[in-house]
Amino acid sequence: MGSCCCASALPGLQTVTFVRTSPFITRLQRVLLCALLLLPAIAAAQDWNYRVRPGDTLWDLGGLYLKPSVPWQQLQQHNRIANPYQLPPGQLLRFPISWLRTEPAPARVLSVRGKVGLVGGDGSAKSAVRAGEQLRIGDTVETEGDSSITLEFADASRLQLREYSRLRLDQLSRYGRTGMVDTRLRLQQGRASNRVTPARGPASRYIIDAPTATSSVRGTVFRVSAGDGDAGRIGATEVLEGRVQVANTHGQRLVRPGQASRNASADKAPAAVAALLPAPTLRQDELRLAPLPSLLAWDPVAEADHYRVEVVQAATPEILLFAATTADTRLAIGDLPPGELRVLLRAVDAQGVEGLDASADFELSDQPPPPLTVSPLHGQTVNSDRPRFRWTQAPGASSSVLQVAAEPTFTQPLQEQASTGTDLRLAQPLPPGQYYWRVASRDDNGHQGRYGQALPLQLTNEPVDPALQPPEAAHGQLTLRWQAGSEGQRYRVQVDRRGDFASPMLDETVEQPQVSFKRPWSGTLHVRVQYIDDDGHAGDFSPAQQVKLPCRLCYGAGGGGALLLWLLL
Repeated sequence: MGSCCCASALPGLQTVTFVRTSPFITRLQRVLLCALLLLPAIAAAQDWNYRVRPGDTLWDLGGLYLKPSVPWQQLQQHNRIANPYQLPPGQLLRFPISWLRTEPAPARVLSVRGKVGLVGGDGSAKSAVRAGEQLRIGDTVETEGDSSITLEFADASRLQLREYSRLRLDQLSRYGRTGMVDTRLRLQQGRASNRVTPARGPASRYIIDAPTATSSVRGTVFRVSAGDGDAGRIGATEVLEGRVQVANTHGQRLVRPGQASRNASADKAPAAVAALLPAPTLRQDELRLAPLPSLLAWDPVAEADHYRVEVVQAATPEILLFAATTADTRLAIGDLPPGELRVLLRAVDAQGVEGLDASADFELSDQPPPPLTVSPLHGQTVNSDRPRFRWTQAPGASSSVLQVAAEPTFTQPLQEQASTGTDLRLAQPLPPGQYYWRVASRDDNGHQGRYGQALPLQLTNEPVDPALQPPEAAHGQLTLRWQAGSEGQRYRVQVDRRGDFASPMLDETVEQPQVSFKRPWSGTLHVRVQYIDDDGHAGDFSPAQQVKLPCRLCYGAGGGGALLLWLLL
């Protein structure tokens, strides 16, 4: 048996006296007493506070913040204001949350990457989402592979929905001009990253419901995964900044920065929090972010199953520009938009829980613009192991950079050369095969712009076929003609009787694709041609072709042209 007596001195709370009774009743009395004592604090927590400014009046404030059904006189009574015509500046007014006016607060689409669909809450057919659109309560967005969407809410909180994800907007509202926003989202599939603006009042909420748990925050940076049991990925909440309350009907966890809550099932309480995998260490000796391709390398992380690499806008990291996963510790990124960018790298464990980020900022510029390519043409076959490349002069460019690679992503360029002109020949020979080439411009300060489109190129070690024409004999001269080369090219022609060209009877370099020399009496001549570029580079001699001359007596008289026999062997 026991008894309790308590007199409350709190305004509006009557004295309560308990008499001697059973232990059970005593415990109940104590619980009721504690509840009574906490009522004022609970009520205060449901008030939004406003500090009076010079010139404020109750009716003006009521018109700005109260529902139309709540007259300003109720605000006067709630705050015990004797004279509604005199509000001292600095006085604190309490507005019950339930009295505040509410209005829809659509989300704005900041950016879209890839294919993102929208299913309207009004039952409208699925449509493509575009940047700048407004999304409303009940709308559902779905991303496909290599796609993402970034949403901004009324309080400037932002959400990035990743590939293969689906998100429903359950609640999007704000409490008039108070700055308080109520945002409730349902992550039905995939992953979302969040950057939540700190709460500006007791009614501010940012809640994400996932299949296994609910994450509630009041200002933080965190990631949420819906999980995928078939793929072995668990539902999780990963906190990078601030704190997140994770709960379901079976229990709750407070997750702090650098921690994750794993939520395997909605039938069990969230598991005890655990530390996130550490950020990988970038290898500075192999790191090259600009110019493209961006090359990354990092040290392996223990317990990592694979890694995720993202590139985002440095000023708005919720806008995703590139994403990839790899089990390797190296990655090349071939194409990115210009701007101030940031690369993010994190380890991912076998359950799909992602760790802390390693990051590096860099800048990609699109100025000066890349030049236009002239030659070789797209897919052209070039009979040279040191091909010559030509391009135009881009505006603002003082020099150019040429790259040649064996694959179109230019992960590992085979050759890179700079030139102050608009043409260049490779310094080192390349074996026959398929290659790609591209050119970028540099300004007077050495600042390099983006590379232009990569063009395929086929190199062969077969000499150019001169397509030797039938020879002509006239006036005691024999004339040989062949196919003309490129503009500015010269030709070295050799004629030999034996075919080994050890001591050719003719060895001349000419400007035009023909040569004339004294007509031999008879026999077989071996002819080969070499093409020489205007920069002096000479290709290989063509295969020798044979010209069979009839005897002198067989030539026609009078200086006319006689038919000669010629063979291509």
